[in-house]
Amino acid sequence: MSDNRIRDVRILESKALVSPEDMASLVPVSDLAAETVMQGRSEIQKILRREDDRFLVVVGPCSIHDPEAAYEYAGRLVELREKYADRMAIVMRVYFEKPRTTVGWRGLIVDPGIDGTSDIGRGLRMAREILVRVNELGLPAGSEMLDPIVPQYTSDLVSWASIGARTTESQTHREMASGLSMPVGFKNATDGDVQIAVNAILSSRHSHSFIGITRSGTACIMQTLGNPDSHLILRGGRHGTNYDRESVTAAVNLLKKAGIRPSIIMDCSHGNSQKMPENQIGVLLETIRLRTDIENPIQPLCGCMIESFLETGCQPIAADPSDLKHGLSITDPCLGWDMTASALAEAYKLLGERHDPAKIVKQKAKA
Repeated sequence: MSDNRIRDVRILESKALVSPEDMASLVPVSDLAAETVMQGRSEIQKILRREDDRFLVVVGPCSIHDPEAAYEYAGRLVELREKYADRMAIVMRVYFEKPRTTVGWRGLIVDPGIDGTSDIGRGLRMAREILVRVNELGLPAGSEMLDPIVPQYTSDLVSWASIGARTTESQTHREMASGLSMPVGFKNATDGDVQIAVNAILSSRHSHSFIGITRSGTACIMQTLGNPDSHLILRGGRHGTNYDRESVTAAVNLLKKAGIRPSIIMDCSHGNSQKMPENQIGVLLETIRLRTDIENPIQPLCGCMIESFLETGCQPIAADPSDLKHGLSITDPCLGWDMTASALAEAYKLLGERHDPAKIVKQKAKA
């Protein structure tokens, strides 16, 4: 006989949640969406392995809170993906979970109503619906994996995943990443420590066994193969940026010392932008300059992440969610659409300069 004096003492309530399999039946993956997911994963894998010379750009809202604004953004972004496809592989940032230093809104999955009701079942369904719609446009999606159970509900629609700065050191997340079906990037720690992320990459590339759930929702022992496409994300830290040549070179050397072929994605936001969204443009362009430098290119720089939405900046969460301004972030400040489009146009131009023999001759003559 169970004794309630020693069990679930601080649990207020528990509610049944539909299984991942049943959720997938409610919101199925269409053939078009599945093709986009597979194409996106293949593109990203080849870029990280340097079998594809294009530049990866993961760009989109800090977090999704309004599906209609997300669809509007995706509709605009897919046009740039097609326009710049010969030099860039554009993936939409579609984030549904937000880690909190203390408290705050935890993302669409946990609190889809932005009202504290924590209707997670509704949030999971909304997340799948958004991912299906985005992929059906021909636009692959990238997302952060935070809760270790959530990937069973969403990962079949994700082409690229990240592990955040607060969770890179977590053994649970390293194990989870070792079994994910897509390339996974680990961010350096919030204090700027890169070695923690290198350790995470090493761990995630090995097989692990851990407790998880099956697609039917049953507790099980998961055994993974390891993820050969785990890689490093440089995001700056409390003590400054790390997108300069010296910092990137140091990160490359740490990866090589660990026996890992370096592949690095530059996070243009967070510590590298010092929380100023417009600064992301400079980080993006400098990353491309380092990658395409004629005399001393840093080839492991495979791409960038950009926080971008329809409007520049962010807004506080309103007492009435209907009062929120359309297309404006409610978490980190984002770059607005016009500046995003302009920055990507400039990035495309810079990426083409290394293919311009006349410019190469001209620069060498100056030297």
